[in-house]
Amino acid sequence: MTTPTQMAAARQGLVTNEMRQVLADEPIGEAELLARVAAGIIAIPANRNHTNLRARAIGAGLSTKVNVNLGVSEDCCNIEAEMAKVRLALDLKTDALMDLSTCGDTRGFRRRLIAASPMMVGTVPVYDAVARYGKDVGRISVDDFFDVVRIHAEDGVDFMTIHAGLTRAAVERLRRNPRLTHVVSRGGSLLLQWMTENDQENPFLTHYDRLLELCREFDVTLSLGDGLRPGSLHDATDAAQIQELIVLGELTRQAWQAEVQVMVEGPGHVPLGEVITNMQLQKKLCHGAPFYVLGPLVTDVAPGYDHITSAIGGALAAAHGADFLCYVTPAEHLRLPDMDDMKEGIIAARIAAHAADVAKGLPGAIAWDHEMSRARKDLDWQRMFELAIDPDKARAYRASSQPGDQEVCTMCGDLCAVRKSRMILEGK
Repeated sequence: MTTPTQMAAARQGLVTNEMRQVLADEPIGEAELLARVAAGIIAIPANRNHTNLRARAIGAGLSTKVNVNLGVSEDCCNIEAEMAKVRLALDLKTDALMDLSTCGDTRGFRRRLIAASPMMVGTVPVYDAVARYGKDVGRISVDDFFDVVRIHAEDGVDFMTIHAGLTRAAVERLRRNPRLTHVVSRGGSLLLQWMTENDQENPFLTHYDRLLELCREFDVTLSLGDGLRPGSLHDATDAAQIQELIVLGELTRQAWQAEVQVMVEGPGHVPLGEVITNMQLQKKLCHGAPFYVLGPLVTDVAPGYDHITSAIGGALAAAHGADFLCYVTPAEHLRLPDMDDMKEGIIAARIAAHAADVAKGLPGAIAWDHEMSRARKDLDWQRMFELAIDPDKARAYRASSQPGDQEVCTMCGDLCAVRKSRMILEGK
């Protein structure tokens, strides 16, 4: 008998091993978890072939998760460097990895990554189809696309980004409502090319039932990609983006009917004043499905600092409905990130995620902050370092400027307000 998907198990009232792992990590009860997985508002990406997975859940009432993108490209094809990034992501407590490789032995790298990662792993099969077959995009067949999806599923990929909502109607709306930056999603642009050259509808929409069968077979979570996400503030919340979002909502319900878990991807570049609106639209149109956002970046003018523009938008987005943040590094829009870029991006995304969890009132989230505040009141430097989101950086800053009085820091010295007020108010 076929093992049920996480969603099917939840609908039958069965608590899976993956659900037990989630219950050990999250402030949620068993009955709530079963109900929300059954309804689709929590997803547990857990491919049956990812045997060393430590399951994490994404969605309503849970901590905000963080994803890291990595992978080799034509100009930077160093698999060992990317494996070092996998280890760094583990060290920095990332929740998920996405392999976006586009050249070389993509399957060999993907298998190594999955074998090394207890984190959930995602991919974009359309990228790999281009790398695997070496054909012009327009000459890739429908079977070629689906063969790659099956290979990724067999390898143990937990969630796959598929841009099934990029329809011909949405493309026509895009033509009638010109954008400043057109289509910035790599997967979206590849399917746009395929659809144009073949004068056909999106193959993943036409053959959506076939896609759902594959996902159900391996219990792959479908991450419905936003091929028309805005790549500039000018293009945010426009007709093409909303057209695609409406279709993604319909595809979400269809997937749930097949007991396939879904996440929905979102923007992109969004002015700060439109971030909350975008979250409300997605949750409404996609029936509360977990929402996965890239940023969003709240300004276009900060190349080299887009981990900051992303963290600003990510904190606001997650506080108002986003469940999963894709990190952005300082190298965004400029080059493939190195290890230093990656660390800056992960820390920025984790800060945004935690700030959002505090804002949402997630049980236990603010306790971490209270512990740090107690350590500061006590001028307990070692405890502060232990609690810091980046202990190494905190220690390095402290060591770089040593005070004469080791209890205080070089900012205030003898005028330390914390020490003075503690002595007065606590009678010391």
